[in-house]
Amino acid sequence: MKIVDVLSPEDILPELAASSMEEVLREFAEYLKTREVIKDVDELVDVLQNREKLGSTGIGNGVAVPHGRLPDMDGIVVVFGRSTGGVDFNAPDRELVHLFFLLVAPEDSAGDHLKTLARISRIVKSPDCRRALMESMDNESLYQVISEEDKRH
Repeated sequence: MKIVDVLSPEDILPELAASSMEEVLREFAEYLKTREVIKDVDELVDVLQNREKLGSTGIGNGVAVPHGRLPDMDGIVVVFGRSTGGVDFNAPDRELVHLFFLLVAPEDSAGDHLKTLARISRIVKSPDCRRALMESMDNESLYQVISEEDKRH
């Protein structure tokens, strides 16, 4: 599965308004509610916060991949968001997080969920990709960077 199979250009948020971990999670959940992907903002926020309690989904190098599973999902959904100012996400390297890939999967999709997490990790491993994501100006150029890096893996 490619990331572009579960991420569309309209699911790119070029500038998150959030300035805290909880605000980031809520902003993503509210976005998915407006897109009618989820029914309950608080349910998703709770799932994501419970996952964060197990250990930060901040993976270092300015990247976090908050993720969780919900029972009523039709399929895997990925949303990309960027915070140019950065957010403290308890990343292991203690750096602020600027690049977020939210992953929400159906409850019974453990295998695909893990494969998608691994694919996101491979995409953001490249310093050139991370730099290009920080420098891109709009949804289309951000999507293009992700798509090009996705093709390499």
